[in-house]
Amino acid sequence: MSSLRNTRGPLPLLLGAVAGLTAGWTALATAELVAALVNPAAGPVTAVGGAVVDRTPAPVKDFAIRSFGENDKTALAVGILALLALLAAALGITALRHRRAGALGVLAFGLIGAAAALSRPDSTGPGDALPSLAGAAAGAAVLYVLAGRAVRTDGAAPEDGTVTEDGGGGRAGGVPGRDGTPTEGSTPVEDGPAASAPAQDPAALGQGRPGAPAGGRRGFLTATALTLLAATGAGALGRVLSVRRGRDAEASRAALVLPPPASPAPAVPRGARLAVPGISPFTTPNRDFYRVDTALVVPKVEADAWRLRIHGKGVPRPRVLTLGELLARPLIERDITLTCVSNEVGGPYLGNARWLGVPLAALLAECGVRPPSAGGPADQLVARSVDGMTLGSPVEDVMDGRDAMLAVGMNGEPLPFAHGFPVRMLVPGLYGYVSACKWIESIELTTFDAYSAYWVKRKWARRAPVKTQSRIDTPRPFARTPAGTVTVAGVAWAQRRGIIRVEVRVDDGPWKDADLAAQDTVDTWRQWSYRWSATPGGHTLAVRATDATGRVQPERRTGTIPDGATGHHSVFVTVT
Repeated sequence: MSSLRNTRGPLPLLLGAVAGLTAGWTALATAELVAALVNPAAGPVTAVGGAVVDRTPAPVKDFAIRSFGENDKTALAVGILALLALLAAALGITALRHRRAGALGVLAFGLIGAAAALSRPDSTGPGDALPSLAGAAAGAAVLYVLAGRAVRTDGAAPEDGTVTEDGGGGRAGGVPGRDGTPTEGSTPVEDGPAASAPAQDPAALGQGRPGAPAGGRRGFLTATALTLLAATGAGALGRVLSVRRGRDAEASRAALVLPPPASPAPAVPRGARLAVPGISPFTTPNRDFYRVDTALVVPKVEADAWRLRIHGKGVPRPRVLTLGELLARPLIERDITLTCVSNEVGGPYLGNARWLGVPLAALLAECGVRPPSAGGPADQLVARSVDGMTLGSPVEDVMDGRDAMLAVGMNGEPLPFAHGFPVRMLVPGLYGYVSACKWIESIELTTFDAYSAYWVKRKWARRAPVKTQSRIDTPRPFARTPAGTVTVAGVAWAQRRGIIRVEVRVDDGPWKDADLAAQDTVDTWRQWSYRWSATPGGHTLAVRATDATGRVQPERRTGTIPDGATGHHSVFVTVT
């Protein structure tokens, strides 16, 4: 059906769009159901979204994190769905005139989804293509059928343009005889233009008038409603199956009892926690701890099924460990502040928690690993996640005596799924993108010259020690506060070095020393406060920190790429 009449105008376009959207919904729901049976991460939205993330330039990713924060994945999914809806509507309108072309368009998007699923680092094999292909086949079939019904509903005629009372060829009122005279039952017509006009206006078809094709608009709407109902049911079933797959992992986490540490965390010194309203708490609750990663769907791994493989260059005794074997080792407990390299000056992407885990250096040493300073051939440790993410850490930093660990606990409980259950890696003093692999399943020893991890391929730095920074937590930007004594307070951090001084400046005045809370360890942030005699008017407050090496936080602001932001944090407030 390459060309049809009466496929233009508001009503035909609306019917075509509805047919396309119904087909798109059917495709996604079918794919959701098949993905639940094959691999939830192979669903087209997740697969395409992951492919988009992988291929997005670093500055664009940085912009997304700045603009949407921890909702960046939700924004991406919504954007993909909105784009798919527009494309589905366009294909539906196209199918009014070219049904096969519209259906083929749906199939083409299925191939794109299948290719995206197979290209993902966490692809489990050829079966990951099935959700997109099955969804596309179902969507194409629905579009082909509904587009045909939409055309008939709108009263489009066959290509010869003739219309009869029953939808066939011929003219209303009878067929002329061979001599040109009307046969019995025919209606004579006057000579002239009116003689060649159809006796019935095609635009009136489908309106409940005599001559409407069988089925009509009611048939189209019924078919659409039934299709949507069936598709929604399939999608709901797929969602239930996906949730059920995750329940075993949730049950394994709930049943996990963490052993006590062989080396407990030192008690937090008195005076390390300031009682200032608005300041960040010294220990960040799990629910408030920042999350920045590329996983569109949080992996849920069963504790009993988890394995960790240690192998690679300079590993004479490779190992594969279970969670039980890991928990049987001596555990350490430490307070450590983690920082994301995407954290802008004054940004929220850092937090302090009490971590429980296995010392990583000791485990590597048992496998025969030596740092480069001791003659080891590997200078990079590549950690791989179950979702395919790779992070590269300097072996020298991991084994230099700092409390690098494979963490199993966070603030007194097993790791939350969003933060890496059952096991994640962390290395104090390094930005998360080179050290804090969540859902870790493999550690490979190699060299920086031989392999570039995920973020390094995207122009971020190979080595990324945390920079000296500070932040004003209170008062908030653009706050209004009464004149008098105002407490300015916040946190400062320089992991592995520690903070020895924090200064505050009001407008363009001199820098004044703030009062420092007690230092816990060099791996945690340090709270500070400053009592400011505020006078009426608008004022700019700025802060800078000095670490234990004597390095002062630089004033000039730089962006986060390639190795973290620098600059003074400042806020503007109005004093009344």
